[in-house]
Amino acid sequence: MSATSETDLGRFGYTQQLSRRVGSYASFAAGFSFVSILTTVFQLFGLGFGFGGTAFFWTWPAVLAGQLMVALCFAELAARYPLSGAIYQWSRRLGGSVVGWFAGWAMVIAQIITLATAAIALQVVLPAVWSGFQLVGTDSALSSKDGATNAVVLGCLLLAATTLLNATSVRITALVNSVGVTCELVGVVLIVVLLTSQAERGPSVVLHTTNLDSTTGYVVPLLISTLMAAYVLVGFDSAGELSEETHKPRATTPRTIIRAVVASGIGGAFLIIAALMAAPSLTDGDLATQGLPYVLTSSLGTTPGKLLLLDVALAVCVCTLAIQTAAARMIFSMARDNVLPASARLRRVSRRTGTPVAATIVPGVLAAVCLLVNVGNTGLFLGLASVCIMLLYVAYLMVTTPLLVRRLTTGGLSAGVDENGRPLFSLGRFGLIVNILAVGYGLAMAINLGWPRAEVYDPAGEGWYLHYLPLLTLGIVAVGGLIAYRGQRRAYHASIGTSVEDTSVDGTVVEGAVA
Repeated sequence: MSATSETDLGRFGYTQQLSRRVGSYASFAAGFSFVSILTTVFQLFGLGFGFGGTAFFWTWPAVLAGQLMVALCFAELAARYPLSGAIYQWSRRLGGSVVGWFAGWAMVIAQIITLATAAIALQVVLPAVWSGFQLVGTDSALSSKDGATNAVVLGCLLLAATTLLNATSVRITALVNSVGVTCELVGVVLIVVLLTSQAERGPSVVLHTTNLDSTTGYVVPLLISTLMAAYVLVGFDSAGELSEETHKPRATTPRTIIRAVVASGIGGAFLIIAALMAAPSLTDGDLATQGLPYVLTSSLGTTPGKLLLLDVALAVCVCTLAIQTAAARMIFSMARDNVLPASARLRRVSRRTGTPVAATIVPGVLAAVCLLVNVGNTGLFLGLASVCIMLLYVAYLMVTTPLLVRRLTTGGLSAGVDENGRPLFSLGRFGLIVNILAVGYGLAMAINLGWPRAEVYDPAGEGWYLHYLPLLTLGIVAVGGLIAYRGQRRAYHASIGTSVEDTSVDGTVVEGAVA
């Protein structure tokens, strides 16, 4: 722990508690493994193709362009606020304590639901590798009752393993992330090369509209198919979550955030094109229902296909580990400011392991609860995926919007130098236009994600509450957050012997303790 890192954190009112054991590649791995194109593209390829047909490919570069605008804004902030709990810390310093608290609250809930969603992705690949992984029933499809139940069993086992690893060691977690990301990058290249070598058609397939349902026009099905890309290309901010554990974070983190987005975008694009080229058929319905595992095993043969699926399973495990790490750091950061229930326990860092143990266990347990209460629910995966991504986009908006307000009112972010003596990452004169695009894109996508659609949220017609699941979730998160925020403020002021009225409008008491 260097004096430089202590001094840097001291400027924000914090002391160095977490160990700085994360290097440049491990920082990139944190962002890339959260995105994890092998995990998420394999999970949601069927969704994208099922609604948009071969033309759904074009939703990928559209979402990538929008998320790159967001990532560039985040990179600027990461250079100036190298703190754990990145979304919460950035939002709080740009928009005040109330905005920051709600951004952190939405992000924590989104990360917990995302954690649950990532864990059940094992169901997509493991039963396809060996039938023995189907512990419940015989039908492995996530859309079946057996498959949905088995997904919960596998997901809970994975959550137990990631919780243990995350709570045990920062160094081992970073090493597993780095090894896993390396295997994932190699796996993506191998899959693309092998599928291309078995191509049934050329890359011009993406220029066609095969399987695109045009009964309501092209716009609606393509908007729905963008949910696939929207779900995949998130989480790059998790590199910022490890800022207090990263060497030279002001110089390192901005670059790793952008690299994670770009690498994921390029790799995912080639993966989608290769799959469309190599699929045995685009019209028999198997591609929409069975997705990429079907393409691998049918195009490459059983043995090579299953070996590559094992690499995908590793990517799922590492993705789950990375999401839990990010959630733990968000909870730790908020608890350090005394804005969460049981903050004293949640902000405690183990001297033996160097990890916030309680803050690590909480998301693991709550993610398992999300799965267990949905045992047998065939709409489990799609509902969880859509809701968590909508909340992530809302949390991102609570950073990019206050940042845009600052640019318009005070001229933008301050200058400075990083640990290498170089100017901090800055968008310069392009900052305003990039920020406007980031806010516009984020708002449009949040509306698209939250729009009630029976075909997405309640395809089996199980009830109106599933149809309106995103809006109901957003309302519950907002009301629950308001109750929790007011309760925590009262508890905090009772502990220091003041009243709520004694604080400023935004609730700030001191830099390191927000009421």
